[in-house]
Amino acid sequence: MRITVFGATGGIGGHVVRQALAAGEKVTAVVRTSSAFDLEHPSLEVVRVPGLDAAAPLREAIDGSTAVISGVGARGRKDGPVASRSTKSILAAMDAVGVRRFVAVSAAPLGPTPGDFLNKRVVWPLINAFAAEVYADLRVMEADIMGSAAEWTIVRPPKLNGKPFTGHYRTEAGGTVSRGYLISRADVADLMLKSLSDPALVRRPVGVAY
Repeated sequence: MRITVFGATGGIGGHVVRQALAAGEKVTAVVRTSSAFDLEHPSLEVVRVPGLDAAAPLREAIDGSTAVISGVGARGRKDGPVASRSTKSILAAMDAVGVRRFVAVSAAPLGPTPGDFLNKRVVWPLINAFAAEVYADLRVMEADIMGSAAEWTIVRPPKLNGKPFTGHYRTEAGGTVSRGYLISRADVADLMLKSLSDPALVRRPVGVAY
């Protein structure tokens, strides 16, 4: 399998690249021209683009791949609509070269409201208020993905941390993991890669948490 990875210099995207290579996959990592990315591997191709709205380079990076994974997202409230803008360009490039399978990362607050008290009454209201612009961007991104011709999966994690990979986490296809407050970026990357070969997750969002 050849996988094109966007956001390869980010926390989740970086784990996706390394885990895919460790599993024996071929990877095309798409990074901005100005970004530092020094990973080398016989099965890794690095494609540098001036921006994620550069149509021709994006098509070339995706052409011939089996699937596309996007770990692109805003790192803060001042980053602007990074996720929606880049995803729109990625979907257009995928459509142009006939690649259908797409897995993207979003966030748990875009899923159904969980029934547990702490998430419902405390955690989610606080983070929605604090990061309203980020979640507004992700809502646009999700709507574009769901309205596309792609065979998509949207992965919705709660708060991310930098702890090591465990491989042990809970998922909820179409829903939100109850009492799920944390997950590592490495474990989110694991689920995104596993989603590629899971037909039950095609055209479905999936919640994930410990």
